[in-house]
Amino acid sequence: MAASTVDALRRWLAEVELENLPTETEPLVERLRELLDGPEGDDPRRWAELERRARRLARDGETARARGIARSLEHLIGGHEAPVVIAAPVRTAPRREPRISTRTAVVLGVAAVIALGGGVAAARALSVPKLNATGPAEGAAIGPAALPAIDFTTTGGATHLKHQVWMLDGKDVTRWVRARDSRLVLRPTRLAQGSHELTIVERGGFLGASAHARFDFTVDLTAPTLTITGHVRGRAWTPITVRGTLDDPSATVTVANQAVSVTNGRWSVTLQPPLAATVPVVATDPAGNRTVAIAAVSVAPRMPSEAVHAVHVTADAWANAAIHQSILKLIAAHRINAVELDLKDESGVVGFGPNIPWARSIGASRPIYSLPAAVSELHHLGVRVVGRLVCFRDPIAATAAWKAGKKSAVVQTPSGTQYSGYGGYLNFASPPVHRYLISIAVAAARAGVDDILYDYVRRPDGPITTMAFPGLHGSAEQAIVNFLRDTHVAIAPYGTYLGVSVFGIAATRPDQVAQSIPDMAREVDFVSPMVYPSHWNPGEYNVPDPNAQPGLIVKRSLVDFRTQVAGTGARLMPWLQDFTLGVHYGAQQVRAQIDAAKSLGINEFLLWNPDVSYSAAGLPRNAKRAKGDLAVPAK
Repeated sequence: MAASTVDALRRWLAEVELENLPTETEPLVERLRELLDGPEGDDPRRWAELERRARRLARDGETARARGIARSLEHLIGGHEAPVVIAAPVRTAPRREPRISTRTAVVLGVAAVIALGGGVAAARALSVPKLNATGPAEGAAIGPAALPAIDFTTTGGATHLKHQVWMLDGKDVTRWVRARDSRLVLRPTRLAQGSHELTIVERGGFLGASAHARFDFTVDLTAPTLTITGHVRGRAWTPITVRGTLDDPSATVTVANQAVSVTNGRWSVTLQPPLAATVPVVATDPAGNRTVAIAAVSVAPRMPSEAVHAVHVTADAWANAAIHQSILKLIAAHRINAVELDLKDESGVVGFGPNIPWARSIGASRPIYSLPAAVSELHHLGVRVVGRLVCFRDPIAATAAWKAGKKSAVVQTPSGTQYSGYGGYLNFASPPVHRYLISIAVAAARAGVDDILYDYVRRPDGPITTMAFPGLHGSAEQAIVNFLRDTHVAIAPYGTYLGVSVFGIAATRPDQVAQSIPDMAREVDFVSPMVYPSHWNPGEYNVPDPNAQPGLIVKRSLVDFRTQVAGTGARLMPWLQDFTLGVHYGAQQVRAQIDAAKSLGINEFLLWNPDVSYSAAGLPRNAKRAKGDLAVPAK
């Protein structure tokens, strides 16, 4: 401490002791007296601590007089007498500069100026320390992400540090400052939540000049409190509202990565379908603290006016007068109220002869029956039309694409040859294939079909290592889901429902055929698991002989599917067996399957027989006609 500064402080102390001091200034004055008269007066760190205390009181004092006394003391400890020169703040990248003031004692007695010849004073350069300090911006809130990287720096090396005092929250931390690349760096650790202050003082300038830097900042490690109000529920294919509360007015909220406005601590957003099973809600405060809440989304399916009881009918069967009449008899007897009519079958034939250029050019479009006429006839009877469209199993289209050099439209082997399974299999990752299949679905929807039911909407079964799918990005399961989403968008204007036929094993082994039931279910109106008893291995679901125990295997397998579609917006309409394969099937076996599904609350079914010959006695006579909700053909 310069002798002139000590003298100035003694004179100030003598003056203020003549007055009545505010209570809050007494500790400062007492500490000043101890430093002036005691052994600690030679320690610059003690003076820096007193200066910091005076500065804080000058800012936060309760009375103007207390703030003025503290400001005067701070001023004098810094070695100043009036007039005082305060340098402008110096800003450096990347952080904004804190409040920095370089105080310089510039008292030159008039007699000294005259003695030195007047103009000499202008030539005498003042030696002022330069800190060029960097740190958090004034009042910055430091969160958990930034906290590990927080640091404070000044220009200089170890020599400069000998003249500096670094104080963090009133504690001397100078010994933790390190010299690195012409900078002095402090990286504090274990900073507790709350307000903090770091001051840096460097002395040793001309006539006791010193430089000061100060950083006021806050460590904020408390995440905002976020709540989701109520259950997130809605109906399939309609917007759903998510709402909740937030306790921090400075925080922001996103729902499903969408920014949401907050008013008086409340927020809400309406999301468009389709929605995932869960929606992330994230609140983030200015310090970067995040709270994540997960909203479980439950969607109720669209329902036809009556539960669907349907049988499978091929294009050729519908064109056959005798079989046609047998189907009409089932309708008249109230045993069925829907007909599943093939649009495109396993061979690749599009049996209703649509005017789709590629289908016609490859010989796939064949006018085996009139779809508008079939729709008109069945709708007149109050019967629903379910159009079955076999997707990727397609020997006609796969062969034609390969011959035309459009090899990316076809599933291949790893060596680049055509995959031979099923006589040819279209690539589910190919956009042109998607467009072809969707064009058939749209043509059927325009004709007034009530439901589009996709079949073979999967990869070929078997080891995936034996197959290659050109253009596949991501998983095969996701590519299938994307195809379903595109289809729904295309047929939505016609009000047509969308369903998918899935393997019975897909509920427990989705990777074997690329059919993720929960993900697919969120893109469709119904899921039709093929739970044919003859297709299960002995012991599956702990059923010793599934083919001979049709009711038990259907019930146990559908439990898994019921769980996986719950809340997705899709309902179950299983495929049941009415054909003989190893064990004779007739009315008793058919009824056992229907009753097993009904015991789980599943009152709809599709009955399969490749010969389109059905056990009428096995079908209950409770199929009700549609009540005004059948599709209307587009004009």
